[in-house]
Amino acid sequence: MNVVSKTVSLPLKPREFGFFIDGEWRAGKDFFDRSSPAHDVPVTRIPRCTREDLDEAVAAARRAFENGSWAGLAAADRAAVLLKAAGLLRERRDDIAYWEVLENGKPISQAKGEIDHCIACFEMAAGAARMLHGDTFNNLGEGLFGMVLREPIGVVGLITPWNFPFMILCERAPFILASGCTLVVKPAEVTSATTLLLAEILADAGLPKGVFNVVTGTGRTVGQAMTEHQDIDMLSFTGSTGVGKSCIHAAADSNLKKLGLELGGKNPIVVFADSNLEDAADAVAFGISFNTGQCCVSSSRLIVERSVAEKFERLVVPKMEKIRVGDPFDPETQIGAITTEAQNKTILDYIAKGKAEGAKLLCGGGIVDFGKGQYIQPTLFTDVKPSMGIARDEIFGPVLASFHFDTVDEAIAIANDTVYGLAASVWSKDIDKALAVTRRVRAGRFWVNTIMSGGPETPLGGFKQSGWGREAGLYGVEEYTQIKSVHIETGKRSHWIS
Repeated sequence: MNVVSKTVSLPLKPREFGFFIDGEWRAGKDFFDRSSPAHDVPVTRIPRCTREDLDEAVAAARRAFENGSWAGLAAADRAAVLLKAAGLLRERRDDIAYWEVLENGKPISQAKGEIDHCIACFEMAAGAARMLHGDTFNNLGEGLFGMVLREPIGVVGLITPWNFPFMILCERAPFILASGCTLVVKPAEVTSATTLLLAEILADAGLPKGVFNVVTGTGRTVGQAMTEHQDIDMLSFTGSTGVGKSCIHAAADSNLKKLGLELGGKNPIVVFADSNLEDAADAVAFGISFNTGQCCVSSSRLIVERSVAEKFERLVVPKMEKIRVGDPFDPETQIGAITTEAQNKTILDYIAKGKAEGAKLLCGGGIVDFGKGQYIQPTLFTDVKPSMGIARDEIFGPVLASFHFDTVDEAIAIANDTVYGLAASVWSKDIDKALAVTRRVRAGRFWVNTIMSGGPETPLGGFKQSGWGREAGLYGVEEYTQIKSVHIETGKRSHWIS
């Protein structure tokens, strides 16, 4: 085997996967061959499924929903399966992380940390399944009693992206299952392995057949068919705002299915002069570099108070220059490889565009050449103008644009000067100031004197063109339910016709 570290080896030949429908593995006929973006060697062969495969998966999910094998269970029984799955994830943590790194290129330490979060998602969803409830109305008069029931919406299609293949899957799937819905999942074609591993784990945990199905393939074929499918009751999509808009059109033209959308972001991190600048500088470097900046909630716009801007940028630069870029199987690596060739080119093009438009490069701006794989230096621009591409567009890479402000109102205006509203962060020791920014900046997730923290108890989602709906927590279970009002009359009816 090709040894890449003291403890990890690359596969001698790519692992061939099947796809999963109605509790059974099916062999592929045509395949995607995926190479590791960090090592340039083939690692997986993923089936290129068809619309017919999708139809079979949806039919299996529909049968499983209608026969009540999952939705008809007591919440405690659904919770038991989710908890069993959490235990199996814990047992297979290293195996899942290995395939996640091979296909995605993220550092092994990060991948393992993400799986720990995924375990917590399953545990949280198990509790949420038992907490999900309706309501009663005992105020309609002595002869009328009202109930509000929460019922699972039905068959859910789930389309997941390549940047967090397993984590985003697990921030959705267990909560969807907790609601009683059944699932058809389409992972990104370049990072499908760990989604297929989850199908195996859920089957071992006792999930009834047909409840969780995985159909691999392209977005243009399988993904588009999912958005148009007449027998999918709800679609959850995570990805770009452009594709999200196409999902809206397709859903409107088909069965008007409900949509859950987590889309793009151009997220601000606002730093005031009274903050702990050392802490803030570390958070800034982490916020733009985590997952090589291929993160929808990455802090890609630094908005720093002018009186300390130059000093603060001098603190950020050495932080970013010290970030360890390297082989993702090295436990010391902090930034791994860029996941796809197309994304690598996009990031480098934006760096070139930032220079051409007159932004000042303070650090990074180039590739890191290890003789294999695709790696980019964490990059910081200052003197950025709002009209520049690096200021407005979601780059999805480790490229940070720095802006300066003089007043709280100006900071808020810059933060809100975007079509997105996914996440934001503010740094200040003045709680009044921090809360004012928190209330006035339009973002679905907010951090005060921290960055990218929290757990599966709290909901995920965005404002404006960053999406619709919420995932995770009890909100993320309720999202996949529909509400039914029931009225029960007691006693004798007062006749309309005498």
